Order: sequence, then C-alpha cells, then structure tokens
Amino acid sequence: MPNAIVVVEDDESIREMLRYYFQSVGYAVRAYESGEALFDGEAGESQPAVYILDIMLPGVDGLEILRRLRSGGKSADVPVILLTARTAEMDRVTGLEGGADDYVVKPFGIMELHARVKALLRRTRRREGQILTCGSLEIDPAAREVRKNGVPVELTFKEFELLRLLCTRRGVALTRDEILQAVWDYDYTGETRTVDMHVKALRQKLGEDIITTVRGVGYKIT
Repeated sequence: MPNAIVVVEDDESIREMLRYYFQSVGYAVRAYESGEALFDGEAGESQPAVYILDIMLPGVDGLEILRRLRSGGKSADVPVILLTARTAEMDRVTGLEGGADDYVVKPFGIMELHARVKALLRRTRRREGQILTCGSLEIDPAAREVRKNGVPVELTFKEFELLRLLCTRRGVALTRDEILQAVWDYDYTGETRTVDMHVKALRQKLGEDIITTVRGVGYKIT
C-alpha cells in the first residue's frame, strides 16, 4: 500500500493540485477542506505517513489541528508540514514550537514541497539500530522511544531525531547548520532558530543539563 498523505487546505484549487500531484507520484492522498472535516474523515483510518496542514483555516485552524495531533495517541509522532503565509512569521514559530517538523511558505513550488515530504519519509524509515545510552537516557531507534531513568518521555518526530543525532555524536560540538542539515535533511539557510526551539523543547522534557550550549558554535551532549 502506498504512503498516505493527509492534506488539510481550504483553498480548493491548492487542495486539488496537491491531491493530483501526490497521487501522480505514487502516494495515497486524503484531502480535507477544514479541521472539522479532517477529524470526521480520519476516524477509523490508518495513520498517514505525513500531514500537510494549512495554518489559515476556517473554524479549527492548522495550529489547533497540530496541537490535537501532538496531544497523544498514534498521531503524536507523525511528521507534520505546515503551509504558511509569507508574512506569518509568528505562526511559523508557534507551529515549530508546537511540534511541527517543517513548514513551506506560500506561494510554494510543488517540487519543493515534495522534497520536504521525501526528506521526512527518509527520516521515518531509518528505524534500525541498537539502543543508544547517554547518561540517564536510553534511546531505542527501532521503537522510536526515549526513556530517562527508565521512565518513557514522549518526543515529537524532530525532537527524537535531534536527540539521537546529539547522542550518536556525543562529546562533539555541532553547529546549528550541521544540525539542520543532518536532522531536517534540507537547506534551511537563515532558519537556525528552528534548532534553538527544538533544543529548548528537549530541555523542558529531559532536563536543562541534558544538552550543553557551546558558545559561538552550537550544541553537544557530553
């Protein structure tokens, strides 16, 4: 069965363009015009590989959909891409802080969006590997689970990937650009704040002492 992509976009022309394109390259697509239609339509459906959410939606907007997806259950670690207006910087920041894995600014090129989807799916498929141990942390790549002192900690998709990177490169100070390239698998020139926000989220969940800031460089786990 092909990877399924869920699209929520109230602009019919964009919604149908996304449906047609992704179906033409081999994906199953479930497209909805609103958050309400999404939650009604997805009841009983299997989890998709990726959600693509427009932020500016009538009724339940994209950020509220994101919050509900990340609130628990099987959807908590499914990758989410936000579609945002060029001037809506705070929406993008709020979305990333809320657990979104990526965003694409409107108007966007369909090839760019497809590249972002493929990058996220590559990360999702890299599930093989032994359990990593970093101090009080245990990271199970196969199960995509993290435990601190034996207690499970729920992380978003990108938080998990960032933590795994830092643990596999333990003791090495990685620049923000290096982290962006490794975790996001895309050129995010000028978007290093994305790394800072995800590090902040990890510290809130795992403890302030887990990740060390290396002034003028980036971050490391010692």
